[in-house]
Amino acid sequence: MPGGIPHAQPPPAPVPADLPRVRFWRLRRNPLRRRTDLLQAWIGLGLLLTALAASPAAMFLAGDAAHRHYADTAARQERTRGRTTAVLVHDAPRHPEPGSPEARRTRYRVEVRFTDPAGRSRLGHTHVPPGLRAGSTVPIWTDQQGRVTAEPLTTAQIRSKCMGWALLASLTVTALTAAAHTATVRLLLRRNLTAWDEAWAGTGPRWTASR
Repeated sequence: MPGGIPHAQPPPAPVPADLPRVRFWRLRRNPLRRRTDLLQAWIGLGLLLTALAASPAAMFLAGDAAHRHYADTAARQERTRGRTTAVLVHDAPRHPEPGSPEARRTRYRVEVRFTDPAGRSRLGHTHVPPGLRAGSTVPIWTDQQGRVTAEPLTTAQIRSKCMGWALLASLTVTALTAAAHTATVRLLLRRNLTAWDEAWAGTGPRWTASR
C-alpha cells in the first residue's frame, strides 16, 4: 500500500477520576471568567446569606403569630364549650383484631344521647373505642347550641400547629430564594448567549470563509 502501514500509537492517557475541581472559580481571577460569572457568584452568595438570615426570622414571626392565634382560639373554645357525659344508643362495632395495637387506635362513630346546656335530651354522634355496648357512658364536648364538638385545643396541639407554621415559613423562604437564584441564572445565561452570538457574528465569517 502507498505510504505503508502507520505504526500503532499508544492509547491516550485516561483522565484521572479524582481530578480536583476548582472551587469558587467564579470568584477567582482568571482569563476565562466573564463579568456575568462574577455577578452570578455574588448574587448567589447574597441570596444564600439572605436565606440564612431570613429563615429564622420568618420562623419566629410565623410561629409567634400562629401561637397567638391558636391560643386565642383555645381560650374562646374553653369559654364556649363544656364537657358532659353521653350514653351510647347502640353497640359500637367490634374490631376484627381485638386487643391489637390497631384496635386500640381505632375509633367508631356511634349515636349517643346526652343533655345539652339547656337541660334538654338530645341525640348526637361521637367517636368511641370498638366494642362498647349500648348504655355505656363516654365523655363528650358540646357547644353553647348543644351540638357535639371537639374538645378545646390542648397545649400540645397548639405547639404542634405553631411548629408546622414555622417550618412552612422556613420552606417558603428557601423556595423563594431558590426561585430567585434560578431566574437570575437563566437571565445571565440568556445574556451570555446573546453576547456569544454578537461576538460570533464578527468572528465567524473569518473562520468559515472559503479559501
